[in-house]
Amino acid sequence: MEMFLGDGWKVEPAGGATGEAYIAQQGDQKVFLKRNSSPFLAVLSAEGIVPKLLWTKRLENGDVVTAQRWVKGRELKAFEMKERKVAELLAKIHGSSELLDMFKRIGNEPLSPEVIVDNLRVQLQLNQVEDDIIETGMAFLASQLNDVSYDHYVVCHCDINHNNWIQDEEEQLYLIDWDGATVADPALDLGLLLYSYIPPEEWEDWIKEYGLLLGESLRERMHWYVVSQTISVILWHYERKQFTEVDKFKEYLHSLLVEDYKE
Repeated sequence: MEMFLGDGWKVEPAGGATGEAYIAQQGDQKVFLKRNSSPFLAVLSAEGIVPKLLWTKRLENGDVVTAQRWVKGRELKAFEMKERKVAELLAKIHGSSELLDMFKRIGNEPLSPEVIVDNLRVQLQLNQVEDDIIETGMAFLASQLNDVSYDHYVVCHCDINHNNWIQDEEEQLYLIDWDGATVADPALDLGLLLYSYIPPEEWEDWIKEYGLLLGESLRERMHWYVVSQTISVILWHYERKQFTEVDKFKEYLHSLLVEDYKE
């Protein structure tokens, strides 16, 4: 990586699951590098959703390296996800026609509820998973397909964990790590965020800051996506033989389904 940057640059891994991110420094100059980053990073940068994109270079092996302005900041704490600035930035992302157009141009097909159910079924078959609570969850997802149909798709981040929200020293907020983003119902992001961080009695106020009213349709769709995501997480841990985590998320799935039956 140092070779194409030139003399005097020191490059170190930035961590992360993919091992494709680096920090490069030369004197006081510091940049964040990533190999084969999201193809719509330029749009995200232009809209102020991620730190400023400085340049893009293609290596001889075909890999593309991007450099972004290094942000001296911190990850949000879990309790800060309640704040208005989080709702406003997520609304900006979901409302971006430029992002949506970019996704469509690169051939990104919407992640519909039907596609999610089909994908989960394939994973269950491949991993030969037979489990009563998962089967109950799958039956719930299938039974609600007509009820959660929604035709206003947006670009969803799909991993709104508080560790992906970065605030710099000027209190500018960014949402990073876009590798898993897709086009889907905004209820996918909203459900994961609200169920993970916001007490139910505060949902209505938070959604109002986002710019919507919390109606029954949105509640049902958020619940559906959280159930589907929980099953997906169970299977992810199952593939890695992390059975303690499997059991933990199965208990959570059970609580979600009990909540549904009570309704």
